[in-house]
Amino acid sequence: MNYQYPFGQPLIPVTQKDRTPKKVFILGVYASAVHAKWRDKYGTVLVQALAVASEPYIFWRGDGCEEIINNISIPIEAGILEPAQPKFNGPSGKTLDEKYLEPLGLSREDAWLSDLLPSSRINPNQRKALNKHYQPLVDQLSLPECTIPNFSSSELRRQNNRHTEILEEIEESKADTIVLLGDLPIQHWLARFSKYRRLSNFGETRETYGIIHKIEISGKRYNVLPLVHPRQAGSLGKASKKWTDLHAEWLLSKQGG
Repeated sequence: MNYQYPFGQPLIPVTQKDRTPKKVFILGVYASAVHAKWRDKYGTVLVQALAVASEPYIFWRGDGCEEIINNISIPIEAGILEPAQPKFNGPSGKTLDEKYLEPLGLSREDAWLSDLLPSSRINPNQRKALNKHYQPLVDQLSLPECTIPNFSSSELRRQNNRHTEILEEIEESKADTIVLLGDLPIQHWLARFSKYRRLSNFGETRETYGIIHKIEISGKRYNVLPLVHPRQAGSLGKASKKWTDLHAEWLLSKQGG
């Protein structure tokens, strides 16, 4: 099935473009999206940040947002789209650079990036906004249906071949270090090869957080670094203070603080 965003942009898988050997492999959860502020034809804001297109590259940093949104045409009666506030576009990518790669002495050129789900999903807040403001206009203005799936951990459990695809990516990357971002990459990928099921299994103290573990995966030993999801590290939306603080302390240790 070909999935599409509100106003018709196609859902596109976002994967690593630079396939040259890397020092580190980083596994997240699912791709983000380009977000627009949607105003009605009278200028009233309907949705502050509506997902309207796939991010142009994995762990996107928000660059080129205006051009992407300007290329999305919508009927005059549906209003206008404009770039959402900067905090809604590319926050995970910026956080990855500033609070993961830089403290490790790495750059994007050193990293192979991947997600459990290579394309974006709709979270509950997005679905609520769509149901309230977009869906009523679908028939009225002949708008395309938004068919992006909701995010569900059950989808991760149903992906029987994805763990093999990720392993193939790791082997192609030549990286000997794997960074896992939060519980879900541990639960739905690493758990297939080890005893670990969640981040807390590695410890929940400043002495145990951010430690590299030697783990055998498919016959090869890797340096595995389990860290919080960027949502926690960057305090992006709902976050656990405990894990945010642990990551902040890890950052200080990397800076020699």
